[in-house]
Amino acid sequence: MDTGDNDLENRALRLLARREHSRLELWHKLYRRAEDDAQLARVLEQLEAAGWLDDGRFAEVYARQRREAGYGPVRIRAELEQRGVTEVPEALSSVSEEEWQQAATRQRFRRFGDDASALSWKEMGRQGRFLAQRGFSRGQIEAALAASFDDCCEP
Repeated sequence: MDTGDNDLENRALRLLARREHSRLELWHKLYRRAEDDAQLARVLEQLEAAGWLDDGRFAEVYARQRREAGYGPVRIRAELEQRGVTEVPEALSSVSEEEWQQAATRQRFRRFGDDASALSWKEMGRQGRFLAQRGFSRGQIEAALAASFDDCCEP
């Protein structure tokens, strides 16, 4: 390994020390500093072999954080794909449809309050669009819009 590889590897390790990265994210961040694609590929392979870079681990951490932040499975999967991860992490696959519906309901009441009065079509559309932007599926949104505050958020 030459000094260029060492410099690139050190930069990659500094980035990985801050947070997990996918291989694609790290590739984008290091691309301009590499002498060529072969050098960058070599460094990334060394990091994977050493266990410092792992797309599976990144996907688990990322999916768990996004789920806890109130995002739905559709958005989380799309964000993972943008980061070069195609496998569905257990942090998503282990969550039941009912749990996703409850999460959508919690997000709805967190954003729009606990007013249980009948909603107009316009308001239902507005709340549905909000949940869709958060990444919930149509079925999850419909369940959330049908739920009452007591269904999800009772103290």
